[in-house]
Amino acid sequence: MTDDQRLAAELATEAGRRLVGLRGRMAGAAAHEVRDAGDASSHEFLVARLADARPDDAVLSEEGRDDPARLDAQRLWIVDPLDGTREYGEPGRVDWAVHVALWERGSLIAAAVALPAEEVTFSAGGELPERAEPERPLRMVVSRSRPPLFVDEVARRIGAVTLPHGSAGGKAMAVVRGDADVYLHAGAMREWDSAAPAGVAVAAGLHVSRFDGSPLQFNTPRAITDQLLICPPSVAAEVMAAIAAR
Repeated sequence: MTDDQRLAAELATEAGRRLVGLRGRMAGAAAHEVRDAGDASSHEFLVARLADARPDDAVLSEEGRDDPARLDAQRLWIVDPLDGTREYGEPGRVDWAVHVALWERGSLIAAAVALPAEEVTFSAGGELPERAEPERPLRMVVSRSRPPLFVDEVARRIGAVTLPHGSAGGKAMAVVRGDADVYLHAGAMREWDSAAPAGVAVAAGLHVSRFDGSPLQFNTPRAITDQLLICPPSVAAEVMAAIAAR
């Protein structure tokens, strides 16, 4: 594990631990207050720690101002301080996450996704689950609040069952650990939603791409990932064919 990979995992884990504590202390508060406090506190922690540990690196955070100077940076930390904010504000839900990734000269070189309510962090530099080959029917994770018709149609074409889930990181990690087989997203997903999950999924040996099989791009002007597919390599061609046949 490199120093950058270790830092990514440590930051995601510690930010998650703090979020769990904050959620507990705010028990009984209005959901929007819990969500807002979680977003702000986790962002402040992460950017402060990165400024201290990697002062020369740029940072792109969901809760921060997007500085166009990042486009000229050689190294960019892409973080989502609280992925699945809606779920975080709902007592008892565990499907929320913290994302920390590092992009350097065109590639993700470190990535970590913490699932704090489950007390687990998945790191591209750490030991990841060995998942078995998928069985039939395939299991596709979908948004619990905004399930798109596009995903439902692809699921029908490949005979998959759909599993509602909250955060993007949680969906991706469900595929990493073998609880699901396919995660695809169409639409304006931001880079902080996709970078860390993509980095961990690649390290786990999964297929990660746009819908046509081309690689994801990060540190782009709009910071948007408009297409994302994560699945085992053995079913990637089948899923991409179903997407193309819509």
